[in-house]
Amino acid sequence: MALTAGIVGLPNVGKSTLFNAITQAGAESANYPFCTIDPNVGIVEVPDERLQKLTELVKPKKTIPTAFEFTDIAGIVKGASKGEGLGNKFLSHIREVDAICQVVRCFVDENITHVSGKVDPISDIETINLELILADLETVEKRLSRVEKMAKQKDKDAMYEHEILVKLKDAFESDQPARAVSFTDEQLRLVKQLHLLTIKPILYVANVGEDEVADASNNEYVAQVREYASKEGAEVIVVCAKIESEIAELEGEEKDMFLEELGIEESGLDQLIKASYQLLGLATYFTAGEQEVRAWTFKKGMKAPECAGIIHTDFERGFIRAETVAYEELVTNGSMGAAREAGKVRLEGKEYIVKDGDVMHFRFNV
Repeated sequence: MALTAGIVGLPNVGKSTLFNAITQAGAESANYPFCTIDPNVGIVEVPDERLQKLTELVKPKKTIPTAFEFTDIAGIVKGASKGEGLGNKFLSHIREVDAICQVVRCFVDENITHVSGKVDPISDIETINLELILADLETVEKRLSRVEKMAKQKDKDAMYEHEILVKLKDAFESDQPARAVSFTDEQLRLVKQLHLLTIKPILYVANVGEDEVADASNNEYVAQVREYASKEGAEVIVVCAKIESEIAELEGEEKDMFLEELGIEESGLDQLIKASYQLLGLATYFTAGEQEVRAWTFKKGMKAPECAGIIHTDFERGFIRAETVAYEELVTNGSMGAAREAGKVRLEGKEYIVKDGDVMHFRFNV
């Protein structure tokens, strides 16, 4: 599943530091605006405790986690929709991602310059969101100018589209993103063809200081971001990018000990990866055999043949059925053989909607 989340934010909020921690890909990070010009793309493993448990049960030759893609996009500034600060280039990079992770500065550090001279997370959020809205408004207005003439001639398709475009235009002029507008499924299909920036799902990443990573409840900036996000039903993940870059260099017990010393159960990055995965409506199924135990990413709602096709197109083309057991049932019974004897292994056909955690073996013939 080639879906990606874009990391956006104003300059010097910690985007590239966070990206480096996620991927350890070495994206340039410096204390000045526009140190990142071209987007950096990195692949990161999706943390999943179930994969380790399956490995213990099956004892395969190798274990392969599923992966997720993040894109680090250079800092946006006020006027980006008009080309300020290389804005057009940045906006085009945002257009290419499927979801937006907006990093917001929620820490005070006089050594790190803030582009507007002071720490004000809501102003930062509104600056970026407004630039995305203005870019979408331009897209809709251009489309409206083409559709209006045909709508006046009573062309039914044009009239239908005109109604939707006007609804979007009204929202944008009220500083509302496209994702805040209610559409029917049929209308939404048309809206998606416009490739709007503000239709993309969003979550906010509150970047806090090192002494607040264990408990950010007293951070007034984080409280402001949470209140803002709640109005649009968005999630907020609290991280300290600086500490996350240190955690990213550790593995196994060393990492667990460091997290324990910090007083946190799960790193902010693991939370962010999982939240981004959920934001895009993604889920995981597993294959488990002597050769390998592997996690596979699929879009929620996909049927068994489509999921088989993620492994290989021949699996989908020649799909017969899927031998399926829920992860919990497999673990409870201790082995595939025991689960089969207990009647927990099912044979599912072409209409079966795959569930998160399904352990599957596909039968096919081409």
